[in-house]
Amino acid sequence: MAPEKVQLTEEKATLLATLYGRALDARSRHPILGDDMALEAVGRIDFDFRKTGMSPALAAAVALRDRFIDRWAAAYLATHPEATVLHLGCGLDTRFYRLAPPPTVRWYDVDYPEVVELRGRLFPERPGHRVIGSSVTDLKWLEQVPDDAPALVVAEGLVYYLHPHDGRALLRAIVDRFPGGQVVFDAMSRLGVRLQKLNRPVRKAGATLHWGIDGPGELVSIHPRLRCVSAVSAFDIGGFDRLSPPHRISAWVAGAIPGVKRSAVFYRLEF
Repeated sequence: MAPEKVQLTEEKATLLATLYGRALDARSRHPILGDDMALEAVGRIDFDFRKTGMSPALAAAVALRDRFIDRWAAAYLATHPEATVLHLGCGLDTRFYRLAPPPTVRWYDVDYPEVVELRGRLFPERPGHRVIGSSVTDLKWLEQVPDDAPALVVAEGLVYYLHPHDGRALLRAIVDRFPGGQVVFDAMSRLGVRLQKLNRPVRKAGATLHWGIDGPGELVSIHPRLRCVSAVSAFDIGGFDRLSPPHRISAWVAGAIPGVKRSAVFYRLEF
């Protein structure tokens, strides 16, 4: 089978970095996520992944982020086995395969057409799983999704790439369409966005972060049905004992600075 060639730029190219991060974790001695599908996909793509700027330490951070959001998503599906999942900006994530939801779940992976086309060449089809090729901010794609069940919306590694007005419009449209649900995602504060040049994979991809969120109040004000049930600093998700001693110390020092600690936060909203 010939290697898959890719030509992605800006925020689309960051999916190669996160894919490589999961692959590095999978082939480490003590994997955090153990995403063997990511490792296999990297082997099938004709690309020099060293250009992504991803390192073993950053790979561990990617795996910890994925694992944390996986747990939130799994908890929701355990109590809502007939939910509709919207995996926004899915990239080359294998969350559907990792969580293996019951057949009663309808799962939609949404990303740019060229991204979902590449996904189709790398990952197998499964019942109950559909991909939609569209920018998440072109809200017409929502018309392809039934609105008769609660929705679990997962937006990992996406929100800060959106312009604020687009992100708010997306959240409003989702809340208006479904009878209820949860939205789980990671976000950066305005300080985090200002410090984006320190993020090596973002810098290497030529991507730009736009939307900084300074607390739950900015999110629940978007729609009267929204409420925040969790807001967890990235420095409080656990698992940092899996990092190398230098990176563990760096994370501890950074997490002790209040502004830095809140620069990256995981949110869980209900509506």
